[in-house]
Formats: sequence, C-alpha cells, structure tokens
Amino acid sequence: MSTDKSDWIIKNEQTKYENPWIKVTEYQVINPSGNHGIYGKVHYKNLAIGIIPVDHKGEIHMVGQYRFVLSKYSIEIPEGGGNPNTDPLESAKRELKEETGLKAEKWEKLLEMHLSNSVSDELAIVYLATNLSQEESEPEETEKLTLLTMTVDEVYRMILDNTITDAITVAAILRLKIMMLEK
Repeated sequence: MSTDKSDWIIKNEQTKYENPWIKVTEYQVINPSGNHGIYGKVHYKNLAIGIIPVDHKGEIHMVGQYRFVLSKYSIEIPEGGGNPNTDPLESAKRELKEETGLKAEKWEKLLEMHLSNSVSDELAIVYLATNLSQEESEPEETEKLTLLTMTVDEVYRMILDNTITDAITVAAILRLKIMMLEK
C-alpha cells in the first residue's frame, strides 16, 4: 500500500554545500517514530541521461573512462547530464553525439529510475537508440573516453562478474536483456 502522506516533520533546513551540479541540504527532523534527528539530501540540478546505442549488427556502443570519484576505470553506456527544463530526449541526442559521435534515427524510452533515493533525488532516464550513423564525437574537457563495441551478451557477462558496476548501465542493460527475452 502506498501513500503520499509523509510522517516526517521538518523543523529546520540548511544548505551545507552547493556547486553548479548539486546542492547538499541538512534537515533537522522528527522522524516517523517521533524521534529528533538529522537527515541529509543531495539535490541534483540535472537529470541523469543514459543511452544504449545498438547498431545494425545488434552490438552496443559503450564508453570507458576513468571515474575520479571511484578512482577507477569504468565501462558504461553513454551517459551524462540533462537540463531539467529541456526535453530529456534532446539531452540524450546531445550526449550520444558528444561521447560517441553517433546519431540515431530511432529512439525509445526504456526506463526512468531514482539512483539513490535514500540520500538523493537524482532521476535517470534511459533511451534505446537505433538506426545509427557515425559522425565526429565532441567530448567535454573532463572526458577522456575509450569507445568500445560489444555484444549484448558480452556486456551482460561483464555485469554479472562485476566488471561493469555503473548503476545506469546495469539497469539499462538488464532492461534490454528482458526486452530481448520477451520477444
């Protein structure tokens, strides 16, 4: 049973940190049990956008990059941020072109999800992009990307063995795999 009613009481809130991408707020609360406490929230100022580009051979175009926060290399579907006041599909088209140089004629929204809803409000939207054509990529200055082409089964196995751990990629590929099994 779901309800939109909150049992949380916010007594006070204070911004602890803010930059162009996120805002961290600390709340003084009374929790659902009636106890006083604090709660933190990370507000994301952009949507998280992911794209599964699948070519005419059924292969997925992935990107690899070093992730500063994780201090390690990560293999992912193309993804990035989208202005919440812009059509998410337009953001997806821009991200795909920037990171891979690919353009797609056909787009299908696969899923929407909250990435870590106990501490953040980050919303991710993932698209399937097909009927691809290649142009020049235009990566951002913070992106040193390796372009990879893999089969769905190769990517799936990398998820199962924890080589791929990016949440958007994992959810997107599992969704794609389910769609393939349903056909």
